[in-house]
Amino acid sequence: MSSTTTDSNRKITAGLFMSLDGVVESPQTWHFPYLSDEMGAVIGKLAADADTMLLGRKTYDEFVAQWPNRTGELADAINGIDKLIASTTVDSSDWTNTRFINGDIVTELTAEKRRPGRNINLTGSITLTRELLRAGLVDELHLLIHPIVLGKGTRLFTEDGEQLQLQLTHSAAFDSGVVHLRYEAA
Repeated sequence: MSSTTTDSNRKITAGLFMSLDGVVESPQTWHFPYLSDEMGAVIGKLAADADTMLLGRKTYDEFVAQWPNRTGELADAINGIDKLIASTTVDSSDWTNTRFINGDIVTELTAEKRRPGRNINLTGSITLTRELLRAGLVDELHLLIHPIVLGKGTRLFTEDGEQLQLQLTHSAAFDSGVVHLRYEAA
């Protein structure tokens, strides 16, 4: 059971599907053959521990085009959770429980982590994930590495990025061949 936490206990958790060659772009085109109960349990735990979903503007655009008009357990969870959108170009929405960060993302999210509540899940949003990793705001990075080489696509870690020290805090191999790696800042 998740309880309300404060200050240092409220975490930003990022979860990404990744290919063996580091591609995180468009998982909806390659991820589904590897979906399993084990992976569902990881995703379910991340969702259960959070009361806020953090999205970048591009991921927000994809989500708002699909989820508000859907029903069912997953749709109800996504539509009902508080949504925090990092955007300099959009600042309002009819989507339930949606707020926007239009200013300094690091300052705003540092303050958000201090508010009472459960975790903040960063979903998709590759550019935002990179920015928050560099700023030291991602408390847990969950990578679900799929046994597929895509050969092209956007990677989480780019060649022009700066060095980032992470500490492996959990690993598990699933029967599907997917490996779950959880990292925290070193």
